[in-house]
Amino acid sequence: MDRRTFVSRLVPGAVFAPALLRARSISAAEPLKVGVFPVGAALPYFVALRRGYFAQEGLACETVVMGTPALIVQALVTGAIDATSNLVTLEGANITARRPNTLKYTSFVAQNSTHVFEQFVVRPGHPARALADLRGAKLFTSPGPANIGLAKAILAKVGLSEGADYQMQEMQLGNHLGALRSGAFDGGYTLEPVATSLIQQGAARRLEAGVIATYIIGNRAAEAYAAGAAVSTGLLKARPEAASRFARAWSRALADVASDDGVRGYLVSDMNVPPDIVKDVPLSYFVEVKKMTDHQVRDFQAFVDFGMSIGVVGGKVDVRTLMEPV
Repeated sequence: MDRRTFVSRLVPGAVFAPALLRARSISAAEPLKVGVFPVGAALPYFVALRRGYFAQEGLACETVVMGTPALIVQALVTGAIDATSNLVTLEGANITARRPNTLKYTSFVAQNSTHVFEQFVVRPGHPARALADLRGAKLFTSPGPANIGLAKAILAKVGLSEGADYQMQEMQLGNHLGALRSGAFDGGYTLEPVATSLIQQGAARRLEAGVIATYIIGNRAAEAYAAGAAVSTGLLKARPEAASRFARAWSRALADVASDDGVRGYLVSDMNVPPDIVKDVPLSYFVEVKKMTDHQVRDFQAFVDFGMSIGVVGGKVDVRTLMEPV
Protein backbone atom coordinates (compact mmCIF):
# COMPACT_ATOMS: atom_id res chain seq x y z
CA MET A 1 0.00 0.00 0.00
CA ASP A 2 1.40 3.40 -0.95
CA ARG A 3 1.48 6.48 1.24
CA ARG A 4 -1.26 8.28 -0.67
CA THR A 5 -3.62 5.37 0.00
CA PHE A 6 -2.73 5.51 3.70
CA VAL A 7 -3.56 9.17 4.07
CA SER A 8 -6.70 9.01 1.94
CA ARG A 9 -8.19 6.29 4.13
CA LEU A 10 -8.37 8.54 7.18
CA VAL A 11 -11.83 9.82 6.36
CA PRO A 12 -15.03 10.44 8.33
CA GLY A 13 -17.69 7.77 8.72
CA ALA A 14 -18.07 4.54 10.57
CA VAL A 15 -16.68 1.11 9.72
CA PHE A 16 -17.53 -1.95 11.74
CA ALA A 17 -15.21 -4.91 12.17
CA PRO A 18 -15.43 -7.90 14.55
CA ALA A 19 -12.78 -8.36 17.21
CA LEU A 20 -10.25 -11.12 16.86
CA LEU A 21 -11.06 -13.55 19.65
CA ARG A 22 -8.25 -15.84 20.70
CA ALA A 23 -8.86 -16.95 24.24
CA ARG A 24 -12.59 -17.53 24.33
CA SER A 25 -15.31 -18.33 21.84
CA ILE A 26 -17.51 -15.56 20.48
CA SER A 27 -20.53 -17.03 22.23
CA ALA A 28 -18.79 -16.91 25.61
CA ALA A 29 -17.37 -13.42 25.24
CA GLU A 30 -19.15 -10.25 26.35
CA PRO A 31 -19.67 -7.75 23.52
CA LEU A 32 -18.21 -4.26 23.76
CA LYS A 33 -18.36 -1.56 21.07
CA VAL A 34 -15.30 0.69 20.93
CA GLY A 35 -15.12 3.96 18.98
CA VAL A 36 -11.76 4.48 17.28
CA PHE A 37 -10.38 7.68 15.73
CA PRO A 38 -7.55 6.33 13.51
CA VAL A 39 -4.56 8.37 14.66
CA GLY A 40 -1.49 7.33 16.65
CA ALA A 41 -3.31 7.55 19.99
CA ALA A 42 -5.45 4.57 18.95
CA LEU A 43 -2.49 2.17 18.80
CA PRO A 44 -3.08 0.51 22.21
CA TYR A 45 -6.51 -0.58 21.06
CA PHE A 46 -5.10 -2.61 18.20
CA VAL A 47 -2.34 -4.00 20.42
CA ALA A 48 -4.92 -5.26 22.93
CA LEU A 49 -7.16 -6.53 20.14
CA ARG A 50 -4.57 -8.41 18.10
CA ARG A 51 -2.61 -9.80 21.04
CA GLY A 52 -5.79 -11.18 22.56
CA TYR A 53 -5.81 -9.09 25.73
CA PHE A 54 -9.48 -8.19 25.36
CA ALA A 55 -10.37 -11.80 24.56
CA GLN A 56 -8.46 -13.03 27.59
CA GLU A 57 -10.63 -10.72 29.69
CA GLY A 58 -13.75 -12.25 28.16
CA LEU A 59 -14.52 -9.29 25.90
CA ALA A 60 -15.53 -9.38 22.23
CA CYS A 61 -14.62 -5.86 21.12
CA GLU A 62 -16.27 -4.50 17.99
CA THR A 63 -14.25 -1.79 16.29
CA VAL A 64 -16.26 1.29 15.26
CA VAL A 65 -13.96 3.60 13.27
CA MET A 66 -15.07 7.24 13.41
CA GLY A 67 -13.72 10.21 11.50
CA THR A 68 -14.29 13.03 14.02
CA PRO A 69 -14.33 13.49 17.80
CA ALA A 70 -17.90 14.80 17.53
CA LEU A 71 -19.07 11.43 16.23
CA ILE A 72 -17.42 9.68 19.16
CA VAL A 73 -19.10 12.00 21.67
CA GLN A 74 -22.48 11.48 20.03
CA ALA A 75 -22.03 7.71 20.05
CA LEU A 76 -21.11 7.70 23.76
CA VAL A 77 -24.15 9.83 24.61
CA THR A 78 -26.56 7.62 22.67
CA GLY A 79 -25.01 4.36 23.81
CA ALA A 80 -23.99 3.38 20.28
CA ILE A 81 -20.50 2.66 21.68
CA ASP A 82 -19.40 1.63 25.17
CA ALA A 83 -15.86 2.99 25.10
CA THR A 84 -13.38 4.84 22.94
CA SER A 85 -9.71 4.30 22.28
CA ASN A 86 -9.02 8.03 21.93
CA LEU A 87 -11.22 11.07 22.40
CA VAL A 88 -10.04 14.69 22.44
CA THR A 89 -10.17 15.71 26.11
CA LEU A 90 -11.65 19.16 25.50
CA GLU A 91 -14.51 17.44 23.66
CA GLY A 92 -14.91 15.12 26.64
CA ALA A 93 -14.82 18.04 29.06
CA ASN A 94 -17.37 19.94 27.00
CA ILE A 95 -19.94 17.14 26.99
CA THR A 96 -19.30 16.69 30.73
CA ALA A 97 -20.04 20.38 31.32
CA ARG A 98 -23.29 20.01 29.40
CA ARG A 99 -24.24 16.46 30.41
CA PRO A 100 -22.40 15.46 33.60
CA ASN A 101 -21.34 11.83 33.96
CA THR A 102 -21.31 11.02 30.26
CA LEU A 103 -17.84 9.44 30.23
CA LYS A 104 -14.73 8.72 32.26
CA TYR A 105 -11.15 8.68 30.99
CA THR A 106 -8.92 5.77 32.04
CA SER A 107 -5.69 6.99 30.41
CA PHE A 108 -4.32 9.94 28.46
CA VAL A 109 -1.89 10.61 25.65
CA ALA A 110 0.84 12.84 27.07
CA GLN A 111 2.31 15.08 24.39
CA ASN A 112 4.97 17.77 24.17
CA SER A 113 8.02 18.55 22.04
CA THR A 114 9.59 15.22 23.11
CA HIS A 115 6.46 13.08 22.90
CA VAL A 116 5.35 14.27 19.48
CA PHE A 117 1.72 14.05 18.42
CA GLU A 118 0.05 17.37 17.49
CA GLN A 119 2.07 19.83 15.40
CA PHE A 120 2.16 22.52 12.75
CA VAL A 121 3.60 21.64 9.36
CA VAL A 122 4.25 23.73 6.24
CA ARG A 123 4.95 22.88 2.62
CA PRO A 124 8.70 22.49 2.00
CA GLY A 125 9.13 25.70 0.03
CA HIS A 126 7.38 27.93 2.56
CA PRO A 127 9.72 30.48 4.19
CA ALA A 128 8.33 30.09 7.74
CA ARG A 129 10.85 29.05 10.39
CA ALA A 130 8.59 29.75 13.39
CA LEU A 131 4.85 29.97 14.01
CA ALA A 132 4.98 33.76 13.92
CA ASP A 133 6.16 33.48 10.31
CA LEU A 134 2.77 32.12 9.23
CA ARG A 135 1.46 35.62 8.67
CA GLY A 136 -0.34 35.61 5.32
CA ALA A 137 -0.60 31.79 5.20
CA LYS A 138 -3.61 29.71 4.24
CA LEU A 139 -3.83 26.87 6.76
CA PHE A 140 -5.86 23.75 7.45
CA THR A 141 -6.61 22.26 10.85
CA SER A 142 -7.59 18.80 12.07
CA PRO A 143 -11.35 18.36 12.52
CA GLY A 144 -13.44 19.16 15.57
CA PRO A 145 -14.07 22.25 17.71
CA ALA A 146 -11.22 21.44 20.09
CA ASN A 147 -8.59 21.10 17.35
CA ILE A 148 -9.83 24.24 15.61
CA GLY A 149 -9.93 26.23 18.83
CA LEU A 150 -6.48 25.10 19.91
CA ALA A 151 -4.88 25.81 16.54
CA LYS A 152 -6.24 29.36 16.54
CA ALA A 153 -5.35 29.90 20.20
CA ILE A 154 -1.77 28.74 19.64
CA LEU A 155 -1.34 31.15 16.75
CA ALA A 156 -2.86 33.93 18.87
CA LYS A 157 -0.13 33.27 21.45
CA VAL A 158 2.48 34.24 18.83
CA GLY A 159 0.57 37.35 17.81
CA LEU A 160 -1.43 36.09 14.83
CA SER A 161 -5.15 36.68 14.39
CA GLU A 162 -7.39 34.67 12.08
CA GLY A 163 -8.66 36.71 9.16
CA ALA A 164 -6.24 39.55 9.63
CA ASP A 165 -3.03 37.49 9.58
CA TYR A 166 -3.96 34.07 8.19
CA GLN A 167 -6.85 32.00 6.85
CA MET A 168 -7.80 28.65 8.38
CA GLN A 169 -10.09 25.85 7.25
CA GLU A 170 -11.19 22.71 9.10
CA MET A 171 -10.19 19.65 7.11
CA GLN A 172 -10.35 15.88 7.49
CA LEU A 173 -6.96 14.26 8.04
CA GLY A 174 -7.25 12.36 4.78
CA ASN A 175 -7.27 15.60 2.82
CA HIS A 176 -4.11 17.15 4.29
CA LEU A 177 -1.84 15.60 1.68
CA GLY A 178 -3.90 16.84 -1.25
CA ALA A 179 -4.20 20.30 0.29
CA LEU A 180 -0.43 20.65 0.42
CA ARG A 181 0.33 19.08 -2.93
CA SER A 182 -2.26 21.18 -4.72
CA GLY A 183 -0.58 24.34 -3.51
CA ALA A 184 -3.93 25.61 -2.19
CA PHE A 185 -2.65 25.55 1.41
CA ASP A 186 0.64 26.59 2.94
CA GLY A 187 0.45 24.27 5.93
CA GLY A 188 -1.63 23.45 8.95
CA TYR A 189 -2.22 21.79 12.29
CA THR A 190 -2.13 18.01 11.99
CA LEU A 191 -1.60 14.82 14.00
CA GLU A 192 0.50 11.66 13.96
CA PRO A 193 0.91 9.42 12.02
CA VAL A 194 -0.40 11.66 9.22
CA ALA A 195 2.28 14.26 9.92
CA THR A 196 5.15 11.79 9.50
CA SER A 197 3.61 10.50 6.28
CA LEU A 198 3.40 14.05 4.89
CA ILE A 199 7.00 14.74 5.86
CA GLN A 200 8.37 11.47 4.49
CA GLN A 201 6.63 12.06 1.17
CA GLY A 202 8.22 15.47 0.86
CA ALA A 203 4.84 17.18 1.01
CA ALA A 204 5.57 18.97 4.29
CA ARG A 205 8.17 19.77 6.89
CA ARG A 206 7.59 20.03 10.61
CA LEU A 207 7.44 23.63 11.78
CA GLU A 208 6.88 22.96 15.48
CA ALA A 209 5.57 20.12 17.65
CA GLY A 210 4.46 20.10 21.27
CA VAL A 211 2.64 23.35 20.72
CA ILE A 212 -0.09 22.71 23.30
CA ALA A 213 2.45 22.28 26.10
CA THR A 214 4.57 25.23 24.94
CA TYR A 215 1.90 27.83 24.19
CA ILE A 216 -1.24 26.74 26.07
CA ILE A 217 0.18 25.30 29.29
CA GLY A 218 3.22 27.56 29.06
CA ASN A 219 5.86 24.91 29.72
CA ARG A 220 7.65 23.16 26.87
CA ALA A 221 8.28 20.13 29.09
CA ALA A 222 4.73 19.89 30.44
CA GLU A 223 2.58 16.92 29.47
CA ALA A 224 -0.44 18.07 27.51
CA TYR A 225 -3.29 15.61 27.87
CA ALA A 226 -5.21 16.44 24.73
CA ALA A 227 -6.74 12.98 24.13
CA GLY A 228 -7.33 9.73 25.96
CA ALA A 229 -9.15 6.42 26.25
CA ALA A 230 -12.55 6.55 27.93
CA VAL A 231 -15.54 4.45 28.88
CA SER A 232 -19.15 5.59 29.03
CA THR A 233 -20.75 6.01 32.43
CA GLY A 234 -23.55 3.86 31.05
CA LEU A 235 -21.08 0.99 30.82
CA LEU A 236 -19.69 1.74 34.28
CA LYS A 237 -23.17 1.62 35.79
CA ALA A 238 -24.65 -1.28 33.86
CA ARG A 239 -21.56 -3.48 33.47
CA PRO A 240 -18.83 -2.32 35.85
CA GLU A 241 -16.93 -5.60 35.56
CA ALA A 242 -16.77 -5.24 31.78
CA ALA A 243 -15.37 -1.72 32.23
CA SER A 244 -12.74 -3.03 34.63
CA ARG A 245 -11.76 -5.82 32.25
CA PHE A 246 -11.47 -3.34 29.39
CA ALA A 247 -9.16 -1.21 31.55
CA ARG A 248 -7.02 -4.21 32.50
CA ALA A 249 -6.54 -5.21 28.86
CA TRP A 250 -5.80 -1.58 28.00
CA SER A 251 -3.17 -1.37 30.72
CA ARG A 252 -1.38 -4.40 29.28
CA ALA A 253 -1.40 -2.80 25.85
CA LEU A 254 0.03 0.46 27.21
CA ALA A 255 2.90 -1.49 28.77
CA ASP A 256 3.60 -3.08 25.40
CA VAL A 257 3.60 0.27 23.59
CA ALA A 258 6.09 1.60 26.13
CA SER A 259 8.47 -1.36 25.93
CA ASP A 260 8.01 -3.32 22.70
CA ASP A 261 8.91 -1.69 19.39
CA GLY A 262 7.19 -4.58 17.68
CA VAL A 263 3.85 -2.83 18.24
CA ARG A 264 4.70 -0.69 15.21
CA GLY A 265 3.50 -3.60 13.13
CA TYR A 266 -0.08 -2.76 14.11
CA LEU A 267 0.31 0.70 12.62
CA VAL A 268 0.83 -1.09 9.31
CA SER A 269 -1.77 -3.84 9.65
CA ASP A 270 -4.57 -1.86 11.29
CA MET A 271 -3.90 1.83 10.64
CA ASN A 272 -2.61 1.67 7.06
CA VAL A 273 0.78 3.21 7.78
CA PRO A 274 3.14 2.23 4.93
CA PRO A 275 5.89 -0.17 6.05
CA ASP A 276 8.63 2.06 4.67
CA ILE A 277 7.81 4.92 7.04
CA VAL A 278 6.52 3.10 10.13
CA LYS A 279 9.91 3.19 11.85
CA ASP A 280 9.82 7.00 11.69
CA VAL A 281 6.38 7.46 13.26
CA PRO A 282 6.67 8.73 16.87
CA LEU A 283 4.86 6.34 19.20
CA SER A 284 2.49 8.11 21.55
CA TYR A 285 3.33 8.29 25.24
CA PHE A 286 0.51 7.23 27.56
CA VAL A 287 -0.25 7.91 31.21
CA GLU A 288 -2.85 5.91 33.13
CA VAL A 289 -5.23 7.88 35.33
CA LYS A 290 -4.42 5.71 38.33
CA LYS A 291 -0.74 6.65 38.05
CA MET A 292 -1.09 10.40 37.59
CA THR A 293 0.60 12.70 40.10
CA ASP A 294 -0.98 15.82 41.58
CA HIS A 295 1.28 17.91 39.35
CA GLN A 296 0.06 16.10 36.25
CA VAL A 297 -3.54 16.63 37.32
CA ARG A 298 -2.87 20.36 37.76
CA ASP A 299 -1.43 20.55 34.24
CA PHE A 300 -4.54 18.82 32.92
CA GLN A 301 -6.78 21.21 34.84
CA ALA A 302 -4.92 24.18 33.37
CA PHE A 303 -5.48 22.80 29.88
CA VAL A 304 -9.22 22.23 30.41
CA ASP A 305 -9.59 25.67 32.01
CA PHE A 306 -8.00 27.16 28.92
CA GLY A 307 -10.48 25.25 26.79
CA MET A 308 -13.27 26.93 28.74
CA SER A 309 -11.66 30.36 28.30
CA ILE A 310 -11.76 30.04 24.50
CA GLY A 311 -15.30 28.68 24.44
CA VAL A 312 -14.52 25.08 23.47
CA VAL A 313 -15.60 23.81 26.89
CA GLY A 314 -19.04 25.07 27.85
CA GLY A 315 -18.47 25.51 31.59
CA LYS A 316 -16.16 24.92 34.53
CA VAL A 317 -15.12 21.27 34.85
CA ASP A 318 -13.10 19.70 37.66
CA VAL A 319 -10.85 17.32 35.73
CA ARG A 320 -11.01 14.77 38.51
CA THR A 321 -14.65 14.20 37.55
CA LEU A 322 -13.42 13.16 34.11
CA MET A 323 -11.10 10.49 35.46
CA GLU A 324 -11.88 6.93 36.53
CA PRO A 325 -9.05 4.63 37.71
CA VAL A 326 -10.98 1.44 36.85
